[in-house]
Amino acid sequence: MDWFVNLWLLKTVILPLLDIGILSYLIYNVYLLLVQTRAIQLVKGTFLVVLIYALAFFLQLHTLLWIMNSLATVLVIIVAIVFQPELRSIFTRIGQGEWFRFNSTGKPYQLDTILNAVEVLAEQRRGILIVFARNVGLKNIIDSGTRLNAELSSSLILTIFGHDTPLHDGAAVIQAGKVLAAGCFLPLSEQADIRRSFGTRHRAALGLAEETDAIVLIVSEETGAVSLAYDANLFYDLSIDEARKALKALLDFREDGEKEREEAPIEE
Repeated sequence: MDWFVNLWLLKTVILPLLDIGILSYLIYNVYLLLVQTRAIQLVKGTFLVVLIYALAFFLQLHTLLWIMNSLATVLVIIVAIVFQPELRSIFTRIGQGEWFRFNSTGKPYQLDTILNAVEVLAEQRRGILIVFARNVGLKNIIDSGTRLNAELSSSLILTIFGHDTPLHDGAAVIQAGKVLAAGCFLPLSEQADIRRSFGTRHRAALGLAEETDAIVLIVSEETGAVSLAYDANLFYDLSIDEARKALKALLDFREDGEKEREEAPIEE
């Protein structure tokens, strides 16, 4: 009888709970993806179309039903074209496999080394674009610039962005304590609602944040304002301390052997 009781518990209690738990976990992560990539607009539009179709069905509005049924395939194609950047970002993030990764290791980004140089250059109003590479590969971005593979230091950052050299106008890509390349070209943002006052640097930073999981630090040449771009969002005019706190949280930064577990503190 014990095996019968265990089988009954498995089918009536354990498996349903497991089913609900997995479904809840997937729904929550899908929601986070939608919010981070601005594809929540896609969900709202889909919900509105479904609502109109349901009303037409129950009220037997035959002409409206015929039009919607005829345009169903066309609407799917239109949605795929209009929301192509958001859909691409969603599938890119799913491909990273982060949903099932519960442990992560700190990466030696040497934030103080970088931010000390950034603070000096911001006071001088020198334009800066620094890309912190994470899980998504940036080979095409790195290949667009000059490969350095140099040890990271404040003097190197100051040299790249402190003078009007060919490398100054592009982005520097940093990973694992090295400046992999400088003078790199980034894709421009496709968002229509970005501020008109933002220049090419901010648009390029936001463009990369839309397509990859990279974090981009920007310093405005006009105002000296420090900003961060990640998860398809741009956070403008941060203090050095705010930028440091956000980067530590976003990069799983380790300090004295302990992992920072706080959430990124910036609100849009």
